[in-house]
Amino acid sequence: MKRIFLLFLMMISVSIFAQKKISNQTVEASCGMCQFKQKTDKGCALTVRIDKQIYDVVGTGLNDHGDAHADEGFCNAIRKAKVSGEIKGKTFVASSFTLLPKD
Repeated sequence: MKRIFLLFLMMISVSIFAQKKISNQTVEASCGMCQFKQKTDKGCALTVRIDKQIYDVVGTGLNDHGDAHADEGFCNAIRKAKVSGEIKGKTFVASSFTLLPKD
């Protein structure tokens, strides 16, 4: 019984602390609150959608890629970006983030 319990705990801890590396993947990027309809107390914040999941971005910010409230800014449009980094829980830690030109 102890072995089963320990195995169960190990499986849960691996899934909780799992991290996924992303390398040069094209994703959707935008303001989580304005475009992805995320409910947050933080207000406007840069987020990415990877495999239908929304992640807050760490390592670059909303206004680091132009005025977020401009016509093509993150608060008014969903943009494509080429990213690399790591998913940690509900956060994407960006090691590179390149906003792609609007089609």
